[in-house]
Amino acid sequence: MRPALSVILLTTLIGVGQGLFLALFSAQSYALVGLLPRKDDPAFNAQGSAVALAFLIAGLVASFFHLGRPERAWRTATQWRSSWLSREVIVLPAFMLVVAAYGAAHGFGWNPVIAVLPQRVLLDAGVALGLAGTLLAFALFICTAMIYACLPFLAEWHSPLTLLNFTLLGGASGFTLAAALATSPAGAAAPHLVAFFAAWAIVLTLLAALGRIASLWRNARLRPKSTPQSAIGVKHPSVVQKSQGFMGGSFNTREFFHGRSARVLRSVKWAFLLLTFVLPLACIALGLARGQDRASMALLAAAFIVQYLGLLLERWFFFAQANHPQNLYYQAVS
Repeated sequence: MRPALSVILLTTLIGVGQGLFLALFSAQSYALVGLLPRKDDPAFNAQGSAVALAFLIAGLVASFFHLGRPERAWRTATQWRSSWLSREVIVLPAFMLVVAAYGAAHGFGWNPVIAVLPQRVLLDAGVALGLAGTLLAFALFICTAMIYACLPFLAEWHSPLTLLNFTLLGGASGFTLAAALATSPAGAAAPHLVAFFAAWAIVLTLLAALGRIASLWRNARLRPKSTPQSAIGVKHPSVVQKSQGFMGGSFNTREFFHGRSARVLRSVKWAFLLLTFVLPLACIALGLARGQDRASMALLAAAFIVQYLGLLLERWFFFAQANHPQNLYYQAVS
């Protein structure tokens, strides 16, 4: 398939926003049950929510460049009973609204206690919004991934690994960004949370690496169900293709094929494996080892920047690797 920059930006940017929000609420949840120091971090949560919301808005804006008629974008939500795209269009704004409310609750101190749970755990408005946001974040991962995983004729996407990888890659990038924000000299830092965010970033990045390598291994062993014979409806045992099916370019030759060589695909694959997994892990580990100095801040910031660049390449490869059955007829040339 032909990778569209707008969709690459949409899926990676909202993934970071989802992962960052999950990181913020995870830290709050751990503190509530005593697994982290019970320190008040309303300013950090408000700042982190604003950053997460910025990524989500940027992803939403990027998506409009993929629409032929942006003024009709509202119609994409009308088929929610059968379309994962429609469900994503509904869940994304709902999640953005909850993230904004979560940030406002912490920033302005709007946290009335709703209930007192066992062990004197206070369920306030911020926690309730965090729970709602967590459910919506995972619902959004499901909707976004299922847009691609539900297509049986694109075997490279039609796998539970697609959902797993979208979730783990978004979570890894979000926790890496949270670690960088926690050390940031500008704004409300939370140095006592750096180790927590960084440790989870390492775990999620390792899990994401395993999931992505598993999908690469699986896809490399796929064999297309279609053949040149089935593509043109001829059962002769020897069919030799002499042209790509068109005298010139067409929608079929542009939209369903990336136009790059196998060598380019191999180069992108190794580049995204290095940038998404290897280098960020090294930067996070070095940043943790150095403690709370400026070099640590720079390393954690570099880990996120490098990882996001890797995610852009990973998502380009994800789309480019999908081989539409029509390419048997419209792309192959003997």
